[in-house]
Amino acid sequence: PAPSFAYEIKPRNYESAFTAKVRPDILGISTDSTAESARAILEAAFRGRVATKTDIQQHKFGSTAVSYIAALTFDFPPGPKQTGEVLSTSFSSPASANRAYFIDRNLTFAQDQQPSKTEMMKQVMDKYGAPTIIGDRHVYYIYRAGRIVSVGVKYKERTTLDAIDRPLDPRAAVKLNGGNGRGSCVAVVKRAQTKEKTLSAMLDEARDANCDGALSVQLTPGIAPDRVGNAEFTLLDFKRIVSAAAIDGEALAAEEKERNPVPQGNAPKL
Repeated sequence: PAPSFAYEIKPRNYESAFTAKVRPDILGISTDSTAESARAILEAAFRGRVATKTDIQQHKFGSTAVSYIAALTFDFPPGPKQTGEVLSTSFSSPASANRAYFIDRNLTFAQDQQPSKTEMMKQVMDKYGAPTIIGDRHVYYIYRAGRIVSVGVKYKERTTLDAIDRPLDPRAAVKLNGGNGRGSCVAVVKRAQTKEKTLSAMLDEARDANCDGALSVQLTPGIAPDRVGNAEFTLLDFKRIVSAAAIDGEALAAEEKERNPVPQGNAPKL
């Protein structure tokens, strides 16, 4: 059948891990950002960096002529005197308002521009607040019911610097496991980072997560143990992934049904 050129998509309400009071962002992009607003932020942030490579993935909604941005990547390569930066985001379809559910920012610092670990940790905690758990070179913020989950560990400046270089505290980490068999969000974040960043590829992990969302900050040592050579920020809205996948799936099924209606003829009188 020919594509439906005048097809109208009415966005449905979606669920999210975050609220107006608790909505973390990465470079101004949150899971409330639409593809167009995120694109505007990235274009402004990377303006003037002539070596930047951009990848704007446009998808069609089903067999309609409706086009939307499904993913954005802006990539500025590192160099001997140049800090590299890659920022990528993934978005649901217009049926669920074309908003972000995955955001990742990766900074590779030039050797003479590597910040101190103390400075980076202060910036992270000033922006995002007290974390859920620290260790294995990661700072984790786990979100459930609109707030950051606490495992009973109070992190201060000195203890955060000590904790980030040690393994995760097993007594604290076990508190993130679900009594219903749902997995720790720390493990889910690590697995999600290796997957294709589509709703379908991340759906099972999102369903199994014992939380609604997560923010991970990974700090890799640089030329000296107290310097940061690479910093990666990852924001995932698991609740939105599950919600948007359901909304998008139902909308695509409805569009297909509209294109291929069931015959309505009646049986002849015999």
